[in-house]
Amino acid sequence: MDENSRLAARLAEKEGKPLVAGKYGLRGGLDNGDETDIISLKNYMNAQYFGEIGMGTPPQKFTVIFDSGSSNLWVPSSKCYFSVGIKSRGLLIGFVLACRFLAFSIRDIRKSADIHYGTGSISGFFSQDHVTVGDLVVKDQIFIEATREPSITFLVAKFDGILGLGFKEISVGDAVPVWYNMVNQGLVKEPVFSFWFNRHADEGEGGEIIFGGVDSKHFKGKHTYVPVTQKGYWQFNMGDVYIGNQSTGFCSGGCAAIADSGTSLVAGPTTIIAEINQKIGASGVVSQECKAVVVQYGQQILDMLLSETQPAKICSQIGLCTFDGTHGVGGGIESVVNDDRDLSAGLQSDAMCTSCEMAVVWMQNQLKQNETQDRILNYINELCERLPSPMGESSVDCASLGSMPSVSFTIGGKSFELTPEQYILKVGEGAEAQCISGFTALDVPPPRGPLWILGDVFMGAYHTVFDYGNLRVGFAEAA
Repeated sequence: MDENSRLAARLAEKEGKPLVAGKYGLRGGLDNGDETDIISLKNYMNAQYFGEIGMGTPPQKFTVIFDSGSSNLWVPSSKCYFSVGIKSRGLLIGFVLACRFLAFSIRDIRKSADIHYGTGSISGFFSQDHVTVGDLVVKDQIFIEATREPSITFLVAKFDGILGLGFKEISVGDAVPVWYNMVNQGLVKEPVFSFWFNRHADEGEGGEIIFGGVDSKHFKGKHTYVPVTQKGYWQFNMGDVYIGNQSTGFCSGGCAAIADSGTSLVAGPTTIIAEINQKIGASGVVSQECKAVVVQYGQQILDMLLSETQPAKICSQIGLCTFDGTHGVGGGIESVVNDDRDLSAGLQSDAMCTSCEMAVVWMQNQLKQNETQDRILNYINELCERLPSPMGESSVDCASLGSMPSVSFTIGGKSFELTPEQYILKVGEGAEAQCISGFTALDVPPPRGPLWILGDVFMGAYHTVFDYGNLRVGFAEAA
């Protein structure tokens, strides 16, 4: 089960009341005149945002996630027998698409859709009919009727399907995305859509997505725009990440980032997430490999950094990694390939390599701050204890929010700060309240990575504009 599903399950245990699907509504205050379409979103505990669309002729209502991190439209098929949808991305997957046994009167193309992922696969087929999104009717939209997902899955999500708003380059079956058809059929005045997420789950409207413009009521100042660097996801270049006023160093040379409305948290490299967890007191998994690297090789790594050994080659020189020119590779990989009996040794060696590479980055950053060697080694050991659970969230003490640092992202030369109140998800009230870190680990190797996924935690703090016409993404303080 993916991060969003586990988080939703945890929240559902605390929240017993049923949710009514969001209704459409048009209102004033838009920057682009009347030719815009506003969809009201429902907010489920700051972990899921969803709204209604109509499918088929006559239209039937479905609740969907409007997902900028995928490109297909998925809904349950009338022919489904146990249907669960997985997010079409290859990054964070596992969204629920519950079987509803609704009948369509649609044109059935009968081209099968069978997509495999690391955690399961979706089976279904392509169909075509009109799709109603607010006041807009998108004609002859190709979508997927999901019929089956055989893996053990999680059925607590509050939505039926997913409406992808990514680029066609990642569309399964080369299906033209709904957004493309909105533009091509002249349904919107401007080729722009924008998101506002209300992070106060118990106060009024949950949020809104606007097709064709932006709503000036929901942001302050001007948007900072950055160009899309790779079509597929809404991907752009991002600079350094700061914890408080201190640079983490890992992205000082630049990282890639994705603005993703379909992901609940902010996902980033384990190296930085561990530092954030240490600073905010999050409880993660104790990594024995990481602590072993510090004990056995910590001083050697420090000495090599002080002697100005090229940092990228340190782990290979001390024998923990096999360096391939761009990134460390676990020394045990070759034995894993050649001899299945050595699998455990290979995995352990790979973990030691990863731990070494993280330690090098951490130590580099501490040396720049003129810390003593003893303090550096103690600090690195603490970071090992704060390594996040693989595929899991980290808990924090709700009483400590006032002492936690801010976390800032450099985008377009500007700093975008998240305060503890913005990056911590609080579940429940009083003595039973639980607080969850809004950061989770995701390691994507070069050349595509290091990669950040700026999900709802970030987009809740910053109103986001997806400018398809100019291939850029814009962020402004949400209001």
